[in-house]
Amino acid sequence: MPSGKRGRFPVGTPVLDAARSLGVYVESVCGGRATCGRCQIEVQEGNFAKHKIVSSNDHISPKGAKEERYERVRGLPEHRRLSCSAMILGDLVIDVPQDTVINAQTIRKAASDRVIERNAAVQMCYVEVDEPDMHKPLGDLDRLKAMLEKDWGWKDLLVAPHFIPEVQSILRKGNWGVTAAIHRDMDSSRPFIIGLYPGLKNEAYGIACDIGSTTIAMHLVSLLSGRVVASSGTSNPQIRFGEDLMSRVSYVMMNPDGREAMTKAVRQAVNDLIGKVCAEGGVDRHDIFDCVFVANPIMHHLFLGIDPTELGQAPFALAVSGALQFWASDIEIEVSRGARLYTLPCIAGHVGADAAGATLSEGPYRQDRMMLLVDVGTNAEIVLGNRSRVVAASSPTGPAFEGAEISSGQRAAPGAIERVRIDPQTLEPKYRIIGVDKWSDEDGFEEASRTTGVTGICGSAIIEVVAEMYLSGIISEDGVIDGALAATSPRIVENGRTFSYLLREGQAGEPRITVTQNDIRAIQLAKAALYAGVKLLMEKQGVEAVDTIRFAGAFGSFIDPKYAMVLGLIPDCDLAEVKAVGNAAGTGALMALLNRDHRREIEKEVGRIEKIETALEPNFQQLFIDAMALPNKVDPFPKLAEQVKLPARKAVTDTGGDAVPRRRSRDERAARRARS
Repeated sequence: MPSGKRGRFPVGTPVLDAARSLGVYVESVCGGRATCGRCQIEVQEGNFAKHKIVSSNDHISPKGAKEERYERVRGLPEHRRLSCSAMILGDLVIDVPQDTVINAQTIRKAASDRVIERNAAVQMCYVEVDEPDMHKPLGDLDRLKAMLEKDWGWKDLLVAPHFIPEVQSILRKGNWGVTAAIHRDMDSSRPFIIGLYPGLKNEAYGIACDIGSTTIAMHLVSLLSGRVVASSGTSNPQIRFGEDLMSRVSYVMMNPDGREAMTKAVRQAVNDLIGKVCAEGGVDRHDIFDCVFVANPIMHHLFLGIDPTELGQAPFALAVSGALQFWASDIEIEVSRGARLYTLPCIAGHVGADAAGATLSEGPYRQDRMMLLVDVGTNAEIVLGNRSRVVAASSPTGPAFEGAEISSGQRAAPGAIERVRIDPQTLEPKYRIIGVDKWSDEDGFEEASRTTGVTGICGSAIIEVVAEMYLSGIISEDGVIDGALAATSPRIVENGRTFSYLLREGQAGEPRITVTQNDIRAIQLAKAALYAGVKLLMEKQGVEAVDTIRFAGAFGSFIDPKYAMVLGLIPDCDLAEVKAVGNAAGTGALMALLNRDHRREIEKEVGRIEKIETALEPNFQQLFIDAMALPNKVDPFPKLAEQVKLPARKAVTDTGGDAVPRRRSRDERAARRARS
């Protein structure tokens, strides 16, 4: 973890060798002599149901002389091992800590550049308080509240208890001139004094954070000017407990301390990220007074310390669906002691506060056109509607689009292939990698890529390569690689009973990068789950087509709409109306942070959104089976055909209107798994 690569190795194989044979990047510059310390790893203990193994520190060799020497001289964090010295003795789940990775995952979640009208929940109010008077025996705090009412109109102020013992010293330190931080969210609620500072304090910040199952993105914002001071992201450390949401729920169910471990991990990652954005923006983290979080339901529950077990089984009951607000310190978020924390409401058991944030950002309910909003991730969230009616659902696409469960797949990092084109005549590919601007067939590419190497295929390229294989005739509409092409192209290689497409022959220790029949199958399953969910919502709305499509999420920003449509990931639509909107969930959190009216807006709209549970829809299975084909077995794509020359449809064997029985049986089983 976090790459999700897995394999089998002889007992006694060094962990570093196993990682490298799987194409997992582990830093090591000392040649395995245990002197550089860059190859650190951690063993994750517990019962991992998805992998069907029990991982334990007993399954790794004890520390040897070299490792002990390094620990004595340089120090080794608790629970960490040097992978060059540690050997595999049994089943293991290994985590590569992200702080040890030089070529770490590229987290691409920038802030939106939209202008947001500012009406923040926090206001900084400077007042000059009357000095004590023996003839007017009013307490210092009471005189402070009186001046805040007189000068600023604040009535019935509540007081955060943590600074009450310090009120007198703060007033005297400021020579009776102080700045009070006032927090008020809902008009009907009483405002709080959440902080008090001597003299004039003209700094107040907030954070807007999107906790995704794969990555965490955060914006640090000035609450006084609305300026985004810094934005950053990091991998979600919960990946080590499971790549997808259900495997994390399973980990909680199988391990008594699983919920606590995952809650601790994500909170620590959030705190580390706060430190990072504050360092980038030159801000004291204790000047952060307001925090807004969005997350999918399982991440939402784990972040708040709620057991997500109920979300792993029907009827997928949320512990709480409405918006929440409390002290940030209650859940150990390291900001100002008086900072408040707000979470957007969740829409349904598998459609979370992140979907609510994206809905707030893009506003399908604010327009007449039928908008499809799709956040493609481990669990795709889908919203469809206009000002008349909005419906929402989720589809369990799994981690295939993010590189997991793909033979040469990896997360977006320098060296990963991100764009692919295939010549339809020669079947020769060209590609681009993250970190290099040149295509692989351009002069200077090999030299430019020498630093990072070509290490694998990330999500955007996985979509493109499968779509290009279809357009060039390498695979049929059913996703089967045409083995007959092996006679004319060295790119089609035999792989047991099936065939693979060779994208790049490994060079100088680099992995050999191929697209296998199983890889294509994994992409078909993922895209069919998403498309079937979209079609269900279209049926509920009674529409045959959508007017506009918005791709949300960091991954969605790098999907080429044309290839997404060729693959059959989304329905037919004018390509000019298909746009990536970046981290829309994070933008929604930003809107709620800077303008408390947006909080009321999305709370109201979430109450109006109709939730569709795919598991209960009898038509889902058939829609899923039809969506396994490229782009789809039954749906026409006339607008796409105007832009792209689609291969001619192959005749389907006549079996009473169904596809070939064996294929249908397999797809039905997959559909049932996707629906559940």
